[in-house]
Amino acid sequence: MAAAKRISDEPAFVLHSYDWSESSLILEVFCRRQGRVALVAKGAKKPSSNFRPVLLPLQPLLVTYTLAGDGTADIHSLKGAEWVGGHVMPTGDALLSGLYLNELLLRLLARADPHAALFDAYAGVVRVLASEHGDALEPVLRSFELLLLREIGLLPSLDAQTMTFAPLQATARYTLVPEGGLRISSDADRAGLPGRQWQALQRALDDAASYTATLRACVPVAAELKPQLRALLQYHCGSPTLRTRQLMIDLQSL
Repeated sequence: MAAAKRISDEPAFVLHSYDWSESSLILEVFCRRQGRVALVAKGAKKPSSNFRPVLLPLQPLLVTYTLAGDGTADIHSLKGAEWVGGHVMPTGDALLSGLYLNELLLRLLARADPHAALFDAYAGVVRVLASEHGDALEPVLRSFELLLLREIGLLPSLDAQTMTFAPLQATARYTLVPEGGLRISSDADRAGLPGRQWQALQRALDDAASYTATLRACVPVAAELKPQLRALLQYHCGSPTLRTRQLMIDLQSL
């Protein structure tokens, strides 16, 4: 019998975990080279398990696992996990924001579909969430939402009107809507941006260093982008409302 194929020292983040038995967990993991994969961590809930203090969300890991069967199975076996270190667990609003991004990745990324550039951007976002730079939280979230939508082909071009392909006018206002892409803002639109700012966002997304360029471009427009991107993301995620998003709303209403 051929030995099971092993994936070794794969950069990864745990997105979510589920109880599998009294002592084991099923993990949803975002890997740099393998994409989103499901792993069973046998015995991970035991107090003596080496996995127990390591398999946490928003922490950079190196994981080793073996592929089940011919590699096409849905769940593979975790054999090792090492904390890479570099930052502490985010807390407060930063923690909720990180869990929100994890839920987006779970909803929108297909299994075994690698996105190395998106993984690197996610790692950069997590470092910011774990830092003391609370003022950067909104631009960081907006930049990752843009990069995620663009990476999976759900973001229209931001330098032309989606339905007509007409170029944007620098001073005219445009709104990004789920059903129609980028269009001229109407009186009913609660948010919009001048054409020059949409064009700046598109240039940033096209930049070789797209994460840092997009983060800078989001700084002056983060508040206006938020409702537009949230509506677009919810549209593609479908019902129900994102659990982390609903939790944020409930906490704000207390």
